[in-house]
Order: sequence, then C-alpha cells, then structure tokens
Amino acid sequence: MAKNLTKVAFIYDFDETLSTTYMQDYILIPALGDKPENFWKKANQWSKDNCADQITGTMYYIQHTAKEKGINLTKDFLCNAAKSITYFEGVEEWFDRINEYGKNLGLSIEHYIISSGMEEMIDGSSIRHHFKDVFGCSYVYDENGVPIWPARVVNYSTKTQYIAKINKGLSKTEDRAVNEYMPDEQRVIPYKRMIYFGDGMTDIPSMKITKEKGGNAIAVYRPKSNHRKNAIKLLSDNRVNFALPADYRENSQLDHVVKTILDKMATERDLDILKVKEDKKKKQIEKPNKLKVKLMKMAKNIINKKKKN
Repeated sequence: MAKNLTKVAFIYDFDETLSTTYMQDYILIPALGDKPENFWKKANQWSKDNCADQITGTMYYIQHTAKEKGINLTKDFLCNAAKSITYFEGVEEWFDRINEYGKNLGLSIEHYIISSGMEEMIDGSSIRHHFKDVFGCSYVYDENGVPIWPARVVNYSTKTQYIAKINKGLSKTEDRAVNEYMPDEQRVIPYKRMIYFGDGMTDIPSMKITKEKGGNAIAVYRPKSNHRKNAIKLLSDNRVNFALPADYRENSQLDHVVKTILDKMATERDLDILKVKEDKKKKQIEKPNKLKVKLMKMAKNIINKKKKN
C-alpha cells in the first residue's frame, strides 16, 4: 500500500441522483404558490418563448415569480428551503462509510457536486459538509440580498469544464487555467480515478467524458420506477459503465460496484508503484552498459588514430 493516500474524486449530480426529486420541489416552489408539475411547465415554456437557455430561463423565472409574490429570495431563504430535501436511502450515511473503505485501501476520496440546481440550496442541505466543493447555478445579490443576475449557470455542456477543474485542482473561478496545457503527471486527480454519478440528459456529456478518459460513469435511477428504462438506455448507448438503482445503503448493488471500482483503483495504483521500481532497476543496469559502450568506442577511436600515425 502507498505511504500517502491516493486522491480519488466522486462527482455527483444532485437532483434525482442524491435527492429523490428536484431540490426546488420540496419547499421553494410551494412557497411561490404553485405545484411542481405546473411550475416547471410554465418555466420551461417561458424559456422556449424567449429563446432562453432552459437553466438560465428557470433561474430568471424563479427570481421573477418570487418578486411578483413579494418573497425575498435571499441566500438565507434558499438555504432554509433545502432543509426538507429527501434523499435516496443510504445517502446520508454513504459518505463517511465509503471514505473509510477507501482509506483502508490507501485512497482519499474527495466528493464534489456538479449540478444544474441552485448552489445556495445545496449549501443549506444536510449533506453539504461532505463535499470539497460544489459547482451549481448561483445568483449575484444586491445590497438588500436580493438576486439581480446569474453569477453562474451550469447546464449539460458547462458541467464538463468543472470535471476538468477537478482534474487539474482548480477552483470554480479559475476559468482561463482550465484550458491551459498541464502535463498529466501534474494533474491532481487523473480521470481514471474519477467516478461520476448522474441520472439524466444533463449528465450525458460528463458521463461520456469521464468514461472515455478511463474513469467510471454510473447512471442511477429511482428504484421500482420507469426511470430504469432511461438509465438502461444510457448503458446500451455506451454512455455509462453501469446503470444501478439509487440505493446507497451498505451491501446494495451500488455499494458493491463502487467498492469493486475502488479495489481496482488501489490495485492499479500499487502496480504503477511496482512498475516505477522496475524501471529504476532497468536504468541501473542500462547505465553501466551505456558507459561500457562509450568506453569501448573511445578505445576504438584511440586505436584507429594510432594506426593512422
């Protein structure tokens, strides 16, 4: 086992990956005086009518509706709206338990969220403290704490840039550096030591890039639901490595698969260490041989010069 813990990244979508439905559905949308199914239909139609990106349009529609209803959409309000989020079974115990499993393999697991949901709400969730960083949609606020502009919009295509930032060890605001060249050996967490957990269409580019670069992508779905069909399609389309029920309890299918992936990562890490040692041995042998060839060449040159004289 390696002396220092080897970093591994677990990257999660949030809505319907960790939580049972969209984070806004629990408290925020009812507080805006609507039912989730009606609200999302109207928000999506507004985006369509105004040729807006769906995520940006939703952020505006939430802000606009709150203003109409006389609700101050402050950070505190959004954080408090996360208190009633319901998670899939085993989620709240998952992080400490899987961290301990990784630690016993010499692996340090870092957890991240990349979500098209609202970062302010994720910050108010009961599981926020488990994540090293959260990349989500966020507002800019005025002096009264009221949102006036999107600070960050995370949609299906922009999600991939945050995976690259995790790979390079960059913060969410280091935008220029994400496209700058960095040798593989300097990257903090290689793609092959990443697992991406997602559930739907907005996750496809992230799943695909993680899988293609040697990591693992897992499509999760609500147990005993028609969501399973969508996840299986992602598997059949070669977008993910696994399609599994969103059950994070010990001894579940997901638990077994993730632990097996971690076992493989640890084994590959140990093999890499052994290969480095073998390469050093080879260089120790090659160095005297090269010196011997060089001395023989020098001796031959001296003999040839004497013959000429």
